[in-house]
Amino acid sequence: MARPPRLELPGVPLHVIQRGNNRTNCFFGDIDRRFYLKCLADAAARRDCAIHAYVLMSNHVHLLVTPQAPGAVAAMLQDIGRKYVRVINTVQDRSGTLWEGRFKSCLVDSEAYLLTCHRYIELNPVRAGMAAHPAIYEWSSHAHYAFGRRKEFITEHPAFMALAQEMDERRAEFRRLFSEELDADTLERIRYAAQTCSALGSETFLREMSALAGRSVAPPLRGRPAKPLEEPRDRPPVSGKLF
Repeated sequence: MARPPRLELPGVPLHVIQRGNNRTNCFFGDIDRRFYLKCLADAAARRDCAIHAYVLMSNHVHLLVTPQAPGAVAAMLQDIGRKYVRVINTVQDRSGTLWEGRFKSCLVDSEAYLLTCHRYIELNPVRAGMAAHPAIYEWSSHAHYAFGRRKEFITEHPAFMALAQEMDERRAEFRRLFSEELDADTLERIRYAAQTCSALGSETFLREMSALAGRSVAPPLRGRPAKPLEEPRDRPPVSGKLF
């Protein structure tokens, strides 16, 4: 049976997860990560995708992105894949695919869940035991929002702008969001929505998005016990050749 087309609606944020093939590393050093971010910035601008948040782990990537046209996110990731994989394969003396064939994504309710999903993304290194706090982890969007260390390719979502009128107050409010970790139910809901490529939001949001998409966007009801909703296990970064 053919898989349904991806849920990707203009103006609606998407939480995107792209994993390394067979959960192997997709980054082999910090230069790789810097190169990936350059590829991301270039592709996002080319495809008119607004990047709100990101985190680069050892073997997967999380993005929070709003496309302006149908299929823009898929095209953006294809652009990144062609450029990034070609260079990494050359540098690492490897061949073949680097990423899993089909990325995961879910629509995100801007009003009720966007900042929650944003926190989920930037807290990934903490849950993986790679950092005690998101502020310590260099390879995410956290410092842009919390401390004003700007990344030019980041587009601040209106949900962030609404935290306060002045930027200093806004950043302080944003930092306060990270005073507690997300509870288990919220974590599971975010993971399940991404795993099933559905939507994360209120009942009203699910109805509205279903009408726009012409099909149900609600996470499917669980039948038999689902596989554990664990995040990809990160492996310690491996030193590689530099370019």
